[in-house]
Amino acid sequence: MSADPTQQNQNIGWAWLLFSSLFEITFALSTEATHAFTRLGPSLLTAVAAAVGIYTLSQALKYLDVGVGYTVWAGIGGVGTVVFGTLIYDEPMTVWKVIAFVLIIGGGTSLRITDKIAADRKARASAVAPAATGPAAEARPTPTGPRLTS
Repeated sequence: MSADPTQQNQNIGWAWLLFSSLFEITFALSTEATHAFTRLGPSLLTAVAAAVGIYTLSQALKYLDVGVGYTVWAGIGGVGTVVFGTLIYDEPMTVWKVIAFVLIIGGGTSLRITDKIAADRKARASAVAPAATGPAAEARPTPTGPRLTS
């Protein structure tokens, strides 16, 4: 029995998103090291990390909704940047930062769960409903508005 293609696509999207988040973190941390883009090495690293991060984010968004993908990407980037900023740049870690991390991670996890639920519903609906064919199906308009799922 093979895995559901919809779920496989979701997993590919999430893998791209996690990979992309590493470049987002690298971009943010290396930006600090550029000293306002006056240091060549960190400036080049910043530019490459930004370009690769955006490219890999675009790959993730082939499989994920833009709102979910971007929000989780930014959240991972934010949390990762604060954690590594504490380790690399000796920035202070406070209780409030930790509470914010828990909220960000909880929100990202909730988005991931709701994305999986929506993909599972879509897969079940397409397995149950046969594809419409014939002249009536060709005349049927396709939705062009935003997708609303519960």
